Amino acid sequence: MYNFSYFKEKDKQTILDFIEENPFAFMTGSYLSGTQVATQIPVLPEERNGELYLQGHIMRNTDHHKAFIENPNALIVFTGPSCYVSASWYSNPQIGSTWNYMSVHITGQVNFMTNDELAAFMRKLTLKFEKGNTESPTFFDNLPEHFLSKMMPAITGFEIKAEKLENVFKLSQNRDEKSYLNIISKIEEQGGNSALIASEMKKRKAELFPAGVEWDATKFDS
Repeated sequence: MYNFSYFKEKDKQTILDFIEENPFAFMTGSYLSGTQVATQIPVLPEERNGELYLQGHIMRNTDHHKAFIENPNALIVFTGPSCYVSASWYSNPQIGSTWNYMSVHITGQVNFMTNDELAAFMRKLTLKFEKGNTESPTFFDNLPEHFLSKMMPAITGFEIKAEKLENVFKLSQNRDEKSYLNIISKIEEQGGNSALIASEMKKRKAELFPAGVEWDATKFDS
């Protein structure tokens, strides 16, 4: 984790919104031997009594399923758009170029769901991605029994209580205002993920450079 205070998002709701908007997460763990496993799956957050939980499902009898049975410790990484930032866009270009990105890391222990809990989760999952359309043929309750009887035993649901949550929202917060605005202009021209990063940077401009306050480079380590 790139651990500089000025690259941290401090607003909890912004972090939760980021997870909701970027649900296709990277989930990793290891066997007790240290052999690592990983998979990419949709993961849904749920808050209960002020605690954050993550829910998802994986295929049974895969390497990651077997590893999490043996060692329940898991890391889930949510990532958003990213883009290259050239130092040639800075007021002082004679330093290293970099990469802007947003990422949330959550660690906790995997607890596997019962069959009933898995069915309830699959209802929630399919309804979310079918945008609340209960008439969709792929909403869980509308799937044919012969399909469910074959597929449901092949998957297992899990829930993780978030024990540690870290984030990096690296968006050129350590650059002066002239550089910051030039970076926005350059990456906005590129479109795609770069333009999405530009949009995030615009949201933070007023807070980073309040009117009448002189920018202080000594606040930053790099």
